[in-house]
Amino acid sequence: MASLRLQLVTRLHHHHTSSSSSDDRLSWHRSLTPANSFPSSSSSSSLNRKSPTVVIPVKCSAAAVNLAPGTPVRPTSILVVGATGTLGRQIVRRALDEGYDVRCLVRPRPAPADFLRDWGATVVNADLSKPESIPATLVGIHTVIDCATGRPEEPIKTVDWEGKVALIQCAKAMGIQKYVFYSIHNCDKHPEVPLMEIKYCTEKFLQESGLNHITIRLCGFMQGLIGQYAVPILEEKSVWGTDAPTRVAYMDTQDIARLTLIALRNEKINGKLLTFAGPRAWTTQEVITLCERLAGQDANVTTVPVSVLRVTRQITRFFQWTNDVADRLAFTEVLSSDTVFSVPMTETNNLLGVDQKDLVTLEKYLQDYFSNILKKLKDLKAQSKQSDIYF
Repeated sequence: MASLRLQLVTRLHHHHTSSSSSDDRLSWHRSLTPANSFPSSSSSSSLNRKSPTVVIPVKCSAAAVNLAPGTPVRPTSILVVGATGTLGRQIVRRALDEGYDVRCLVRPRPAPADFLRDWGATVVNADLSKPESIPATLVGIHTVIDCATGRPEEPIKTVDWEGKVALIQCAKAMGIQKYVFYSIHNCDKHPEVPLMEIKYCTEKFLQESGLNHITIRLCGFMQGLIGQYAVPILEEKSVWGTDAPTRVAYMDTQDIARLTLIALRNEKINGKLLTFAGPRAWTTQEVITLCERLAGQDANVTTVPVSVLRVTRQITRFFQWTNDVADRLAFTEVLSSDTVFSVPMTETNNLLGVDQKDLVTLEKYLQDYFSNILKKLKDLKAQSKQSDIYF
């Protein structure tokens, strides 16, 4: 039986700019070759930067699952990768509510993800940066929903490229029936940003793998605005912003989870690229103004000019230990440019049978948050007064 052997090709492209900088571009190549056995798990998936063209085999060491009658895989069996994250936990909760059997892949951690078990999910430990830990998590799974992303302290390529390549290859080798991948809106238009380039290359890699898949590009999460703007304003701390007119159509992760599961059940969407966006695109200043109004107090705004981000990125490129910082600053620079992260949802809503009015607006989301938190603060203040003892 032929095994799927995927080879990654890394080409070093030199882009001559005013600062004479260069960036590494990722590419992909797929070939089917017969093999009597799968390679060992020690195969390297690292990217070599020293030569202009390096061909590096990245292969899964797992044998394909026997899907013959007698050992059926239930269509309701789902593996959620990155289940403890902002989006992942909403996918888990929604899938459980809809009757799916949910298994959660999480990294081994000092604080176990007990809340996932409390909800009714099964938790398995694995690490995308350790490919040999992946195959066991896929046994008996029909669909993989990939919400994972690297931690801030990790090199971007470790999880978001090398880990995803290993996961996709293992999914193919073990006969996974469907794979859902979350990407970033406009990732194909910003090859200069490592994270967005990796997302785009992963989209193409998944497409070339032959897996039945759905790719969903996202613009931004409403949940991320709580820690970035709402909490600092309530605590009278500095709120960081830029002077750029970037607009982002933030979306509630609960809506993303709901639409994802609708797409999962629609066979007409197999192999399609969808983009999810919120009802309206907002600038940073508009979000801050909205938070100020709902909180009933002014924000202490510290504005960082886009020019400073560009200079900082160039400086950090000079030092090897700050390369990953520069990569993330590149993404920040795109978010701080004159860009609109939004798309019309009419066609997507029609395809999924969703009414636009059912999607949560940012005004509604933040209003609910501030109403709840201000009520709790008021109750705590009242309790504190009642417990005061005077001598």
